[in-house]
Amino acid sequence: MSADFDLADLKRRMQGAIATLKHELGGLRTGRASASLLEPIHVEAYGQSMPMNQVATISVPEPRMLSVQVWDKGMVGAVEKAIRNSNLGLSPMTEGLVLRIRIPELNEQRRKEMAKVAHKYAEDARVAIRHVRRDGIDMLKKLLKDKEISEDDQKRQEAEVQKATDQFVADVDSALAAKEKEIMQV
Repeated sequence: MSADFDLADLKRRMQGAIATLKHELGGLRTGRASASLLEPIHVEAYGQSMPMNQVATISVPEPRMLSVQVWDKGMVGAVEKAIRNSNLGLSPMTEGLVLRIRIPELNEQRRKEMAKVAHKYAEDARVAIRHVRRDGIDMLKKLLKDKEISEDDQKRQEAEVQKATDQFVADVDSALAAKEKEIMQV
């Protein structure tokens, strides 16, 4: 077995695609409040763009409410503006250093749009996983051509790569199904 081919590395790269997908799905708005909803938002702070979690604490006091505790009094306006301009359809109410954000119900059309976006994220993850698979299989073919592995080894390793690919694609499908169920839940 050659040192050039590393199944664990391929699996790690596939796992990275799953992690990215879960992060993207976490940012999709459903009817329920989730702190991860505001994480992708950046705030203009101290002359630069900073992630929300570096200027405030986000919590979920109720199922349909987010609370954003801003650390610096001068940042409250910038945080509120960033949330309003985020295209999430949220409008915060300011009470001192705390912004309260009601999460409105999603209408049917908005739910379908969210489901489409979730499908796109899942397809991107599947494509990324297939790219990793192709890299692995190309590597095996090159090793076979260079006579570093036997044809039997190549076939066995290709089967392992395919098995890993199938497993990770199944993980993508289950993450998508769970998110879709959450989005469509009224």
